[in-house]
Amino acid sequence: MNQFIRIFFSFSITALLVILPLTTQARAESLAIVPRSALEWFNLGVEQIQHDQYEPALHDFTQAIELDSDFAEAYSNRCLVYIQLGDYIQATEDCSTALTLNLNNTEAYLNRGLAYHRLRNYSEAISEYNQVIERVQDDLRAYYNRGLSRFELQDFQGAIADYNQALNKSDRVSNRQQVEIYNDRGLARLMMGNFDGAIADFSLAINLDTNNHRAFYNRACACHRMGDLLSAVRDFTAALQLDPNHAEAYVNRGIIHHELGFQQAALSDLKAASKQFHQQGNRVAYQQTLALIERLQLLLRSWDDAIG
Repeated sequence: MNQFIRIFFSFSITALLVILPLTTQARAESLAIVPRSALEWFNLGVEQIQHDQYEPALHDFTQAIELDSDFAEAYSNRCLVYIQLGDYIQATEDCSTALTLNLNNTEAYLNRGLAYHRLRNYSEAISEYNQVIERVQDDLRAYYNRGLSRFELQDFQGAIADYNQALNKSDRVSNRQQVEIYNDRGLARLMMGNFDGAIADFSLAINLDTNNHRAFYNRACACHRMGDLLSAVRDFTAALQLDPNHAEAYVNRGIIHHELGFQQAALSDLKAASKQFHQQGNRVAYQQTLALIERLQLLLRSWDDAIG
C-alpha cells in the first residue's frame, strides 16, 4: 500500500475577499437620461456596477473625472472597477490619486489594499488596512482583508486574530460572510496543526451553509490529516456532490480509497480527476494524475501476478 505516492493535498484556498461597497451620493433615476455633470456620470457608473457592467462603469467614472479632476469618490470607485477588470496597477494609481485629494478616504485605502493583495504585495496591503483601522477601529472589512494578507505571509496567528475581530462585529456580519470567515480561520488553524479547531470552524461554516462545497472539502482535508479516513471520504463525497468538477477532491478521495484498500474506487476517482484536469487545461496536474493511474495499475497487476 505504501508504494502509492501522494502528490496532492491542496486546501482549496479560494479565499473570498470582501467586495467593498461603493460610495454613492445619489442614484441616477434612469439610464436613458444623458448625463451632463460629473455627478450624473458618477451616479450612472454606480448604476452600472450594481448590474455588473464594469466596462460601461469604467467609461462613466472616466467621464466624471474628465469633468471634475478633483472628484475623489470617482477615482476610488474607478479603482474598484479596475480591480474587477484585473488591472491592479491602474487600480492602485486611481486610489492613490483619490487619497491625494482626501487623505481620510477609507474606501480608497480598502480598495488599494485589495489591489495590492491581488498583486501579491501582501505587506503593502496590510499597511493599507492598518490605515483604515486607525481611522475606523470597527471596520470588519479591514480586519478580514488584513487576515487574508497575513495568511498569505504565513502569519497564521495574526490572521486568526483578525478573523476573530471580524467575527466580533456579528451585528454587521452576514451569514455568507461568516461562512467565509469560518472557512478562512479553519484554514489558518489547519496550517498551524490545530486539526480539532480547524474541523470545528469548517463545521460551523457547514452549519450556516450546507451547500458550501469549500467547507466540506476543507474539513475532509483536516480529517485526512487527523487520520480519520472514513470521515474524509464522507466529506470529499459531499464536496463532489455539490461541485462535480472539483478535480482535487477526486484525487484526494482516490488516495484515501487506495489507503483503505478500495483499489477500483481509487482508480475510478483518479480517472475522473484526470478528465477534469484535462478539461480545465491544467496540464501539469493532468500528467501527474496519469502517472498516479499508471502506478496504481502496475501495482494491481503485480498483485494479480503474485496471486496467480
